[in-house]
Amino acid sequence: MYTSVVTGGAGFIGSHLCEYLLNQGERVIAIDNMGSGDKANVKALANDGNFTLIGHDVRKPLKINEKIDFYYHLASRASPADFDRFPVEIMMTNSLGTYNVINMALEKKARFLMASTSESYGDPDVSPQPETYWGHVNPVGPRSCYDESKRFAEALTMTFVRHNGLDGRIIRIFNTYGPRMRLNDGRVVPNFITQALSDKPLTVYGDGFQTRSFCYVSDMVRGIYAMMHAGTKGAVVNLGNPDEMTINELADMIIKMTGSASKVAFKPLPENDPLQRRPDISKARAMLGWKPEVSLDEGLRATIAWFKEKTGDSAKAVSRTRHKGKAF
Repeated sequence: MYTSVVTGGAGFIGSHLCEYLLNQGERVIAIDNMGSGDKANVKALANDGNFTLIGHDVRKPLKINEKIDFYYHLASRASPADFDRFPVEIMMTNSLGTYNVINMALEKKARFLMASTSESYGDPDVSPQPETYWGHVNPVGPRSCYDESKRFAEALTMTFVRHNGLDGRIIRIFNTYGPRMRLNDGRVVPNFITQALSDKPLTVYGDGFQTRSFCYVSDMVRGIYAMMHAGTKGAVVNLGNPDEMTINELADMIIKMTGSASKVAFKPLPENDPLQRRPDISKARAMLGWKPEVSLDEGLRATIAWFKEKTGDSAKAVSRTRHKGKAF
Protein backbone atom coordinates (compact mmCIF):
# COMPACT_ATOMS: atom_id res chain seq x y z
CA MET A 1 0.00 0.00 0.00
CA TYR A 2 1.29 3.43 -0.93
CA THR A 3 1.31 6.22 1.64
CA SER A 4 0.77 9.78 0.42
CA VAL A 5 1.10 13.07 2.27
CA VAL A 6 -1.12 15.92 1.06
CA THR A 7 -0.23 19.36 2.41
CA GLY A 8 -3.27 21.60 2.35
CA GLY A 9 -5.25 18.38 2.62
CA ALA A 10 -8.31 20.00 4.21
CA GLY A 11 -8.53 22.64 1.51
CA PHE A 12 -10.73 22.73 -1.57
CA ILE A 13 -8.61 20.74 -4.04
CA GLY A 14 -6.61 18.99 -1.32
CA SER A 15 -9.66 17.38 0.30
CA HIS A 16 -10.86 16.04 -3.05
CA LEU A 17 -7.37 14.67 -3.70
CA CYS A 18 -7.33 12.92 -0.30
CA GLU A 19 -10.66 11.28 -1.11
CA TYR A 20 -9.41 10.20 -4.53
CA LEU A 21 -6.21 8.70 -3.12
CA LEU A 22 -8.14 6.73 -0.51
CA ASN A 23 -10.31 5.35 -3.29
CA GLN A 24 -7.11 4.23 -5.03
CA GLY A 25 -6.32 2.10 -1.96
CA GLU A 26 -3.67 4.40 -0.51
CA ARG A 27 -3.00 5.50 3.06
CA VAL A 28 -3.32 9.29 3.23
CA ILE A 29 -1.86 11.78 5.69
CA ALA A 30 -3.37 15.25 5.31
CA ILE A 31 -1.46 18.22 6.74
CA ASP A 32 -3.30 21.52 7.20
CA ASN A 33 -3.16 24.49 9.56
CA MET A 34 -6.80 25.38 8.69
CA GLY A 35 -5.81 28.81 7.43
CA SER A 36 -8.03 28.40 4.38
CA GLY A 37 -8.82 24.72 4.88
CA ASP A 38 -11.80 23.36 6.78
CA LYS A 39 -12.11 20.19 8.86
CA ALA A 40 -15.63 19.81 7.43
CA ASN A 41 -14.05 19.12 4.04
CA VAL A 42 -12.54 15.87 5.33
CA LYS A 43 -15.15 15.02 7.96
CA ALA A 44 -16.44 12.12 5.84
CA LEU A 45 -12.92 10.64 5.76
CA ALA A 46 -12.38 10.70 9.52
CA ASN A 47 -13.63 7.15 10.08
CA ASP A 48 -11.42 5.69 7.35
CA GLY A 49 -8.59 3.83 9.04
CA ASN A 50 -6.24 4.79 6.21
CA PHE A 51 -6.74 8.53 6.74
CA THR A 52 -4.94 10.79 9.22
CA LEU A 53 -5.31 14.55 9.60
CA ILE A 54 -2.42 16.45 11.20
CA GLY A 55 -2.94 20.06 12.25
CA HIS A 56 0.35 21.66 11.28
CA ASP A 57 1.77 24.70 9.46
CA VAL A 58 4.31 23.70 6.81
CA ARG A 59 6.31 26.84 7.57
CA LYS A 60 7.65 24.72 10.43
CA PRO A 61 9.44 21.36 9.89
CA LEU A 62 7.53 18.18 10.69
CA LYS A 63 8.71 14.64 11.40
CA ILE A 64 6.50 11.76 10.29
CA ASN A 65 7.61 8.43 11.71
CA GLU A 66 6.56 6.12 8.92
CA LYS A 67 7.41 5.32 5.33
CA ILE A 68 6.09 7.88 2.82
CA ASP A 69 5.95 7.30 -0.92
CA PHE A 70 4.50 10.55 -2.27
CA TYR A 71 4.29 14.18 -1.18
CA TYR A 72 1.60 16.31 -2.83
CA HIS A 73 2.40 19.90 -1.86
CA LEU A 74 -0.83 21.93 -2.16
CA ALA A 75 -0.52 24.09 0.95
CA SER A 76 -1.11 27.80 0.30
CA ARG A 77 -3.89 30.33 0.35
CA ALA A 78 -4.87 30.81 -3.30
CA SER A 79 -7.76 33.27 -3.25
CA PRO A 80 -7.12 36.84 -4.47
CA ALA A 81 -9.28 37.92 -1.53
CA ASP A 82 -6.45 36.75 0.76
CA PHE A 83 -3.61 38.52 -1.06
CA ASP A 84 -4.11 41.80 0.83
CA ARG A 85 -4.93 40.13 4.15
CA PHE A 86 -2.25 37.43 4.40
CA PRO A 87 0.57 38.41 2.02
CA VAL A 88 3.49 37.44 4.28
CA GLU A 89 1.87 34.14 5.25
CA ILE A 90 1.37 33.31 1.56
CA MET A 91 4.95 34.19 0.65
CA MET A 92 6.45 32.20 3.51
CA THR A 93 4.21 29.18 2.90
CA ASN A 94 5.34 29.03 -0.73
CA SER A 95 9.00 29.64 0.07
CA LEU A 96 9.97 28.30 3.51
CA GLY A 97 7.02 25.90 3.51
CA THR A 98 8.04 24.45 0.15
CA TYR A 99 11.63 24.13 1.36
CA ASN A 100 10.46 22.18 4.43
CA VAL A 101 8.23 19.82 2.44
CA ILE A 102 10.97 19.19 -0.13
CA ASN A 103 13.33 18.19 2.69
CA MET A 104 10.66 15.91 4.14
CA ALA A 105 10.41 14.21 0.75
CA LEU A 106 14.18 13.88 0.44
CA GLU A 107 14.44 12.36 3.91
CA LYS A 108 11.86 9.72 2.99
CA LYS A 109 13.22 9.24 -0.56
CA ALA A 110 9.69 10.04 -1.70
CA ARG A 111 8.38 11.51 -4.93
CA PHE A 112 7.39 15.18 -4.70
CA LEU A 113 4.75 17.17 -6.60
CA MET A 114 4.68 20.95 -6.41
CA ALA A 115 1.26 22.52 -7.04
CA SER A 116 2.02 25.79 -8.78
CA THR A 117 -0.43 28.04 -10.56
CA SER A 118 -1.43 29.72 -13.79
CA GLU A 119 -0.69 32.94 -11.88
CA SER A 120 2.96 32.23 -12.69
CA TYR A 121 2.13 33.46 -16.20
CA GLY A 122 0.83 36.79 -14.84
CA ASP A 123 -1.21 38.83 -17.32
CA PRO A 124 -0.07 36.83 -20.36
CA ASP A 125 0.68 38.28 -23.77
CA VAL A 126 0.62 34.76 -25.27
CA SER A 127 -2.53 32.63 -25.56
CA PRO A 128 -3.03 29.83 -24.88
CA GLN A 129 -0.16 29.65 -22.39
CA PRO A 130 2.31 26.79 -22.97
CA GLU A 131 4.73 25.63 -20.28
CA THR A 132 7.59 27.20 -22.25
CA TYR A 133 6.12 30.70 -21.78
CA TRP A 134 8.01 32.57 -19.04
CA GLY A 135 5.17 34.86 -18.11
CA HIS A 136 4.34 38.56 -17.81
CA VAL A 137 4.37 39.22 -14.07
CA ASN A 138 4.66 42.39 -12.00
CA PRO A 139 7.20 41.39 -9.31
CA VAL A 140 6.19 44.26 -7.00
CA GLY A 141 2.45 44.36 -7.69
CA PRO A 142 -0.41 43.49 -5.32
CA ARG A 143 -0.58 39.90 -6.60
CA SER A 144 3.16 39.31 -6.28
CA CYS A 145 2.88 37.76 -2.82
CA TYR A 146 1.23 34.79 -4.55
CA ASP A 147 2.50 34.64 -8.14
CA GLU A 148 6.13 35.45 -7.33
CA SER A 149 6.24 33.09 -4.34
CA LYS A 150 4.86 30.32 -6.56
CA ARG A 151 7.50 31.12 -9.18
CA PHE A 152 10.12 30.90 -6.41
CA ALA A 153 8.68 27.55 -5.32
CA GLU A 154 9.02 26.29 -8.89
CA ALA A 155 12.64 27.47 -9.03
CA LEU A 156 13.37 25.89 -5.64
CA THR A 157 11.85 22.59 -6.73
CA MET A 158 13.90 22.49 -9.93
CA THR A 159 17.09 23.39 -8.04
CA PHE A 160 16.58 20.40 -5.75
CA VAL A 161 15.79 18.21 -8.77
CA ARG A 162 19.01 19.23 -10.54
CA HIS A 163 21.39 19.31 -7.58
CA ASN A 164 19.97 17.29 -4.67
CA GLY A 165 18.39 14.22 -6.26
CA LEU A 166 14.77 15.22 -5.65
CA ASP A 167 12.28 13.18 -7.68
CA GLY A 168 10.08 16.22 -8.22
CA ARG A 169 7.63 17.54 -10.76
CA ILE A 170 5.49 20.70 -11.10
CA ILE A 171 1.90 21.30 -12.12
CA ARG A 172 0.45 24.70 -12.99
CA ILE A 173 -3.18 24.71 -11.93
CA PHE A 174 -5.58 26.87 -13.92
CA ASN A 175 -8.99 28.06 -12.67
CA THR A 176 -10.63 25.17 -10.83
CA TYR A 177 -14.10 25.09 -9.29
CA GLY A 178 -16.47 22.71 -7.55
CA PRO A 179 -17.95 21.73 -4.17
CA ARG A 180 -16.01 22.69 -1.02
CA MET A 181 -14.89 26.09 -2.26
CA ARG A 182 -15.25 28.65 0.52
CA LEU A 183 -18.46 30.67 0.38
CA ASN A 184 -16.38 33.85 0.79
CA ASP A 185 -13.53 32.60 -1.37
CA GLY A 186 -13.39 35.71 -3.54
CA ARG A 187 -12.91 33.88 -6.83
CA VAL A 188 -15.39 34.37 -9.62
CA VAL A 189 -17.37 31.10 -9.49
CA PRO A 190 -18.18 31.13 -5.74
CA ASN A 191 -18.75 34.89 -5.88
CA PHE A 192 -21.26 34.60 -8.71
CA ILE A 193 -23.06 31.60 -7.23
CA THR A 194 -23.47 33.06 -3.74
CA GLN A 195 -24.61 36.39 -5.18
CA ALA A 196 -27.05 34.71 -7.59
CA LEU A 197 -28.56 32.50 -4.89
CA SER A 198 -29.38 35.59 -2.83
CA ASP A 199 -30.55 37.64 -5.85
CA LYS A 200 -27.76 40.15 -5.29
CA PRO A 201 -25.96 41.85 -8.20
CA LEU A 202 -23.15 39.75 -9.67
CA THR A 203 -19.91 41.71 -9.32
CA VAL A 204 -18.03 41.88 -12.62
CA TYR A 205 -14.67 43.62 -12.55
CA GLY A 206 -13.71 45.57 -15.65
CA ASP A 207 -15.90 45.26 -18.74
CA GLY A 208 -16.44 41.52 -18.31
CA PHE A 209 -14.83 40.66 -21.63
CA GLN A 210 -11.73 39.25 -19.95
CA THR A 211 -11.62 35.47 -20.36
CA ARG A 212 -11.08 32.46 -18.15
CA SER A 213 -11.31 28.69 -18.59
CA PHE A 214 -12.81 26.59 -15.82
CA CYS A 215 -11.82 23.05 -14.83
CA TYR A 216 -14.04 20.94 -12.58
CA VAL A 217 -12.28 19.68 -9.46
CA SER A 218 -12.64 15.95 -10.23
CA ASP A 219 -10.84 16.47 -13.54
CA MET A 220 -8.10 18.43 -11.78
CA VAL A 221 -7.59 15.69 -9.19
CA ARG A 222 -7.28 13.06 -11.91
CA GLY A 223 -4.61 15.20 -13.55
CA ILE A 224 -2.69 15.67 -10.31
CA TYR A 225 -2.67 11.94 -9.67
CA ALA A 226 -1.60 11.21 -13.25
CA MET A 227 1.25 13.69 -12.98
CA MET A 228 2.56 12.06 -9.82
CA HIS A 229 2.49 8.58 -11.35
CA ALA A 230 3.06 9.15 -15.08
CA GLY A 231 4.87 12.47 -15.19
CA THR A 232 8.63 12.46 -15.57
CA LYS A 233 11.14 13.80 -13.06
CA GLY A 234 11.61 17.54 -13.50
CA ALA A 235 8.56 17.94 -15.76
CA VAL A 236 6.34 21.03 -15.69
CA VAL A 237 2.77 20.53 -16.92
CA ASN A 238 -0.31 22.74 -17.22
CA LEU A 239 -3.55 21.32 -15.82
CA GLY A 240 -6.78 23.09 -16.70
CA ASN A 241 -9.64 23.27 -19.14
CA PRO A 242 -8.76 24.96 -22.46
CA ASP A 243 -12.38 25.95 -23.20
CA GLU A 244 -12.35 29.74 -22.91
CA MET A 245 -15.26 32.06 -22.11
CA THR A 246 -15.79 35.67 -21.01
CA ILE A 247 -16.73 36.62 -17.47
CA ASN A 248 -19.95 38.13 -18.85
CA GLU A 249 -20.86 34.78 -20.40
CA LEU A 250 -20.21 33.01 -17.10
CA ALA A 251 -22.39 35.52 -15.24
CA ASP A 252 -25.27 35.01 -17.67
CA MET A 253 -24.91 31.24 -17.40
CA ILE A 254 -25.02 31.20 -13.59
CA ILE A 255 -28.00 33.59 -13.44
CA LYS A 256 -29.95 31.31 -15.77
CA MET A 257 -28.93 28.09 -14.00
CA THR A 258 -29.91 29.43 -10.57
CA GLY A 259 -33.11 31.09 -11.79
CA SER A 260 -31.86 34.24 -10.12
CA ALA A 261 -33.28 37.74 -10.37
CA SER A 262 -29.75 39.13 -10.13
CA LYS A 263 -28.36 41.73 -12.47
CA VAL A 264 -24.70 42.48 -13.18
CA ALA A 265 -22.81 45.28 -11.39
CA PHE A 266 -19.57 46.44 -12.99
CA LYS A 267 -16.64 47.59 -10.86
CA PRO A 268 -13.08 48.71 -11.74
CA LEU A 269 -10.65 45.95 -12.70
CA PRO A 270 -8.13 45.28 -9.89
CA GLU A 271 -4.49 46.11 -10.59
CA ASN A 272 -2.65 43.41 -12.58
CA ASP A 273 -5.78 41.26 -12.89
CA PRO A 274 -5.13 39.15 -16.01
CA LEU A 275 -7.29 39.80 -19.07
CA GLN A 276 -6.85 36.31 -20.46
CA ARG A 277 -6.17 32.91 -18.94
CA ARG A 278 -6.23 29.73 -21.01
CA PRO A 279 -3.97 26.68 -20.75
CA ASP A 280 -2.24 24.86 -23.55
CA ILE A 281 -2.70 21.25 -22.36
CA SER A 282 -1.03 19.48 -25.28
CA LYS A 283 1.81 18.38 -22.97
CA ALA A 284 -0.62 16.92 -20.42
CA ARG A 285 -2.42 15.06 -23.21
CA ALA A 286 0.84 13.61 -24.55
CA MET A 287 2.63 12.83 -21.28
CA LEU A 288 -0.28 11.90 -19.03
CA GLY A 289 -3.05 10.91 -21.44
CA TRP A 290 -5.15 13.47 -19.55
CA LYS A 291 -7.85 15.89 -20.59
CA PRO A 292 -10.90 17.37 -18.84
CA GLU A 293 -14.09 15.32 -19.10
CA VAL A 294 -16.70 17.22 -17.06
CA SER A 295 -18.60 19.88 -19.03
CA LEU A 296 -19.04 23.34 -17.55
CA ASP A 297 -22.80 22.83 -17.47
CA GLU A 298 -22.48 19.57 -15.52
CA GLY A 299 -19.85 20.93 -13.16
CA LEU A 300 -21.73 24.14 -12.42
CA ARG A 301 -24.92 22.24 -11.63
CA ALA A 302 -23.08 20.11 -9.05
CA THR A 303 -21.36 23.19 -7.62
CA ILE A 304 -24.58 25.22 -7.41
CA ALA A 305 -26.32 22.32 -5.63
CA TRP A 306 -23.52 22.21 -3.05
CA PHE A 307 -23.61 25.98 -2.54
CA LYS A 308 -27.39 25.87 -2.10
CA GLU A 309 -26.97 23.33 0.68
CA LYS A 310 -24.17 25.28 2.36
CA THR A 311 -25.87 28.67 2.17
CA GLY A 312 -29.00 27.03 3.58
CA ASP A 313 -26.98 25.59 6.45
CA SER A 314 -25.41 29.02 7.09
CA ALA A 315 -28.82 30.69 7.16
CA LYS A 316 -30.11 28.08 9.64
CA ALA A 317 -27.06 28.61 11.84
CA VAL A 318 -27.63 32.39 11.88
CA SER A 319 -31.30 31.84 12.70
CA ARG A 320 -30.43 29.51 15.61
CA THR A 321 -27.92 32.06 16.95
CA ARG A 322 -30.46 34.87 16.83
CA HIS A 323 -33.09 32.68 18.50
CA LYS A 324 -30.71 31.82 21.33
CA GLY A 325 -29.87 35.49 21.75
CA LYS A 326 -33.57 36.39 22.16
CA ALA A 327 -34.15 33.50 24.55
CA PHE A 328 -31.56 34.83 26.96
